[in-house]
Amino acid sequence: MNAAERTPVLVGIGTATRREEDWTRALEPMDLMLEAVAAAGADAGPPAALRGAQWIAVPRGRWKYANPAGEIARAIGADGAHEVLSTVGVLQQSLIGEACARIAAGEAHTTLVAGADAGYRLLRAQIAGARAPERVQDDAPDELLAPAEELRHPVEKRAGLVMPVGLYATLESAWRAARGESVAAHRDRVAALWAGLSAVAADNPHAWLRRAVPADEIRDAGPRNPMQAFPYTRFHCSTWNVDQAGALLICSAARAAELGIARDRWVYAVASSESNHMVAVAARARLDACPGARIAGQVALAAADWRIDDVDLVDLYSCFPFAVQVYAHELGLPEAVAPTLTGGMPFAGGPYNNYVLQSTCRAAELLRAGRGRRALVSCVSGIVTKQAFGLWSTEPPRAGFASIDVTDATARETPERAVVDGYDGPGRVAGFTVVHERGAAPRGLALVDTPSGARALATTAAPALVERMQREEWVGRTVTIERDEVKA
Repeated sequence: MNAAERTPVLVGIGTATRREEDWTRALEPMDLMLEAVAAAGADAGPPAALRGAQWIAVPRGRWKYANPAGEIARAIGADGAHEVLSTVGVLQQSLIGEACARIAAGEAHTTLVAGADAGYRLLRAQIAGARAPERVQDDAPDELLAPAEELRHPVEKRAGLVMPVGLYATLESAWRAARGESVAAHRDRVAALWAGLSAVAADNPHAWLRRAVPADEIRDAGPRNPMQAFPYTRFHCSTWNVDQAGALLICSAARAAELGIARDRWVYAVASSESNHMVAVAARARLDACPGARIAGQVALAAADWRIDDVDLVDLYSCFPFAVQVYAHELGLPEAVAPTLTGGMPFAGGPYNNYVLQSTCRAAELLRAGRGRRALVSCVSGIVTKQAFGLWSTEPPRAGFASIDVTDATARETPERAVVDGYDGPGRVAGFTVVHERGAAPRGLALVDTPSGARALATTAAPALVERMQREEWVGRTVTIERDEVKA
């Protein structure tokens, strides 16, 4: 089989979105996943397409299944398929890229990537004072993928930064300050950008929230839109309490032709690039940049022989505004355009560790509908800790599918700072936020550069300082730290 015949082709896409108020009637994640897989098989057409899967991968969600790929294999009759489970911290695009790379290398003719999360089911059960059960699924996968390092620095954990919103909001402040925006102007601009995302979600039949949300409703905190970490309200954050699943069925061009799948259904995998270099937020010398996004984006586009202006459809991973803005900047995309195909994770839905399957399905759907010829889908893991891109087209890649790892190149271009614990002395604020947690008083958080060039993480619960940190620009300000607490 020649290289052209081994070109990976996305032939089946399947999504599932369920919104059941009675949690006892809601599908558990495994059943949602199987529904999406069945939809992908039906989308491809011939039953043999799904049965022929030789490699099946699933990214872990908020569930305890030990080997969901094995259950999928049994359900579709894919005897002997290689079964893979990836933990949180592994890029979702890594699984998609590997699925394509195995086909391009001739190691498989059909691969399948599927995932699901049922956060709304969990939420409704919690409100009812119950716990949503799930079936016992405890056989072992053939392969378990996990990140090589921790996503968070120990000082971040000691500061109680369990959820990512506080760290993303800190990066956001550095981004704003580097561009010379005032706090108020920045809040206005980001709210307008997010309102643009919501308008796209309103036209997406698969979106969780199909309503165009006005910018002022996004910008300003209120009873149904509480502040999470200044300046992020709930509307700025990924909506993960959703019941959604996605599945991608990929074949070699030769296998797709053999099965008789119509050519106008084929979506060609052109390139997949990724950086797995991990630097915790506290240790990043530059909080307003993302070298991995720039490098991975450039190499993917170069491998495709595309410029960014050649791309018709763009979906940037939209867990928080910083991720969208920094990716758009590193790619050279205009800021005026809402870079989403789905409507973004706050509005279309951000199922835990599964959104890229939804965005890739939507990209394929739009390509097939003639809305464009070339699509770019980005991926993030952690606190923009890892970066990845998938390129898709209605036309075969000129030089064959490219799978590129830029981890080493990213490491060379990512300066770090030593992080100190228990710091006393002066420092210059590099990034800051105010974290709002249910049942607790707001607290300020600042990453501070010390005179020696190290980095410290300081907090404050002083009401006067907390109030000022939500009105004034603190990036660049010199403060006094005592035992990791901001004093002035």
